[in-house]
Amino acid sequence: MRPDSPTMAAPAESLRRRKTGYSDPEHESPPAPGRDPAGSPAHLHTGTFWLTRIVLLKALAFVYFVAFLVAFHQNKQLIGDRGLLPCRVFLKNFQQYFQDRTSWEVFSYMPTILWLMDWSDMNSNLDLLALLGLGISSFVLITGCANMLLMAALWGLYMSLVNVGWESQLLETGFLGIFLCPLWTLSRLPQHTPTSRIVLWGFRWLIFRIMLGAVSGALLRGPRCWWPGWLYTQPVPNPVAYYLHHSPWWFHRFETLSNHFIELLVPFFLFLGRRACIIHGVLQILFQAVLIISGNLSFLNWLTMVPSLACFDDATLGFLFPSGPGSLKDRVLQMQRDIRGARPKPRFGSVVRRAANVSLGVLLAWLSMPVVLNLLSSRQVMNTHFNSLHIVNTYGAFGSITKERAEVILQGTASSNASAPDTVWKDYEFKCKPGDPSRRPCLISPYHYRLDWLMWFAAFQTYEHNDWIIHLAGKLLASDAEALSLLAHNPFAGRPPPRWVRGEHYRYKFSRPGGRHAAEGKWWVRKRIGAYFPPLSLEELRPYFRDRGWPLPGPL
Repeated sequence: MRPDSPTMAAPAESLRRRKTGYSDPEHESPPAPGRDPAGSPAHLHTGTFWLTRIVLLKALAFVYFVAFLVAFHQNKQLIGDRGLLPCRVFLKNFQQYFQDRTSWEVFSYMPTILWLMDWSDMNSNLDLLALLGLGISSFVLITGCANMLLMAALWGLYMSLVNVGWESQLLETGFLGIFLCPLWTLSRLPQHTPTSRIVLWGFRWLIFRIMLGAVSGALLRGPRCWWPGWLYTQPVPNPVAYYLHHSPWWFHRFETLSNHFIELLVPFFLFLGRRACIIHGVLQILFQAVLIISGNLSFLNWLTMVPSLACFDDATLGFLFPSGPGSLKDRVLQMQRDIRGARPKPRFGSVVRRAANVSLGVLLAWLSMPVVLNLLSSRQVMNTHFNSLHIVNTYGAFGSITKERAEVILQGTASSNASAPDTVWKDYEFKCKPGDPSRRPCLISPYHYRLDWLMWFAAFQTYEHNDWIIHLAGKLLASDAEALSLLAHNPFAGRPPPRWVRGEHYRYKFSRPGGRHAAEGKWWVRKRIGAYFPPLSLEELRPYFRDRGWPLPGPL
């Protein structure tokens, strides 16, 4: 065989190319999927948000799932047919107040699907709304894809419950989630529906207001409204809060300064470019994670993480997704190349969607005007809404912190004489709120025991401001099964119900590690303040219940 034959020349040429680094484009093989022309793993480009949408939808669906789970487990006992605050009574009173208005006007003031349902079995209606929400949110959480119809259904279902019951931050976040998605398509990467920058800035505007709302409320109330005691005065402390509360003074000083830095200065990072925006997102998520570890604030902190995810683009979130041919990351990389290569012709659906997004931006700007004025006001109102759809709201969770913890302890007795000095009173224990000083604080986040929170708020006021607590006392007098399912311990289980129930007002604080109370196994030290409401019997409550249209408990 001659040295210049093709079979000998090919290895020689190959060796020459390796030494010189020269390559012939005509003989190069195309790069493998997910790799650049040099053969190394390709990196996602900045400026697109395909993966961001998936992460946002999954995070929002998770919070929706928890919220509907709480509603399914607790709505019947709280706002059902025989609940503490029956929503049927609430809707009838609302209807009567607006009796001279049309049905549409009433619906616009209080939008809820319950107006269209049969009120003869409100428990079934509430369960149906919660189960539908659980089903849809589970689908979005598992698949990571949704369309506007599914997200609008989640928003409408939860709004129907919020308007007869609960909080609205999830509604504003969920409303923005509707515009993340295509109208019909159920795909994690809908090729013709890129994530709207207007929607992303809607999420960023939301987290900006949440943070500034909290810290501005604190500053307007004076520098001392935030202090280390928040760890035990928060609604439902957890075991970690006990140990953090007893940290050195310098830790609490660092904690307070960090809180003000993240809530007052970090939000402005959103407007300082991509890198600063990413730093903002990281700090906010870490901040919420610390709050989750140190307290049981239901799904509030998990929900506050959601808009912060809009700070990250595909290049930032790519590490969350597996690589390889055909993977989501690989498909996004190919879509990025296609977009850079040639701009596709505008489609009718894309034009309509763009118009809808611009309209959303105008709507958010218009509805933000009273919110911004409220934010700048010296008489700032926290945690309220300026429209019945709860689209743009004011926030400020715990803008000021109480320096003492008060608790209402419900007690019952089987004695016929409630005023006798030898009467034995026994405490009812709730699921999570402090009661028995020896009981360890619970750990439940992101789940939420609503009645425990309501008891925390009631302790700051009188029972005249919280007549539902008298309703609860009546249910305990009748050993009502629904009401008792909200409690952790019934001292009269397996025995006749109590003849009298009263509310006692106590002041609580954490015991000191190594101290006398801690040595006795007590997490709390409590001191009686006085009576919250006097001893009540079932017979005494008959006219009270009838005046309010509440169903009479037990044998009455």
